[in-house]
Amino acid sequence: MDYPDSFELIFQTHGAADDVVVVRMTDRSGAGGHPVYEDETGIVRAEISYRGEVRMLASGGHQAPGMPLLVRPLAGGAPPAR
Repeated sequence: MDYPDSFELIFQTHGAADDVVVVRMTDRSGAGGHPVYEDETGIVRAEISYRGEVRMLASGGHQAPGMPLLVRPLAGGAPPAR
């Protein structure tokens, strides 16, 4: 199965703008057998299925990761850094 190389995870914040995190595919698979994606810091991790189902994964102790409002595949990889 072909999976996108990267996704945008959009989280709702209490501020004026939503928080957008770009995650890239790693060489790991999650419990559901789908690829694990992570941001460049390695803190935000998610298992994302080919149907766009997301399971957020804790990357350290005492984390309770929230669920994104929207998951959007990025065509051609991640956008250039701003």
